[in-house]
Amino acid sequence: MAPMKAMKAMKSSKAVMTKTGLADAIATQHEMKKTEVSKILDTLASVATKEVKNAGKFTIPGLCMIKTRVKPATKAGKRMAFGKEMVVKAKPAKTVVKAFCVAALKKSI
Repeated sequence: MAPMKAMKAMKSSKAVMTKTGLADAIATQHEMKKTEVSKILDTLASVATKEVKNAGKFTIPGLCMIKTRVKPATKAGKRMAFGKEMVVKAKPAKTVVKAFCVAALKKSI
């Protein structure tokens, strides 16, 4: 029960910045049009997607690293879960995308 209370405490009441909010902030700071910045963000997303698909890893310097990981297949059978024996289906192997923040970001927070 204790971890659930900790999770609720971590949620902030502030609104999360959207793509348009990010584009507006960058545009005002660098004296650019918001549409140009929005196109740049779209290009960044497409380049990152292509690189993660091909190389399996993409880093945005000073922010985060995006990696792919292969989750192995699981066999069908019976497993104990919450004190009960459950029948689980077999699941195929799949590729999962994970994001990790860069050490510099960790230190700054």
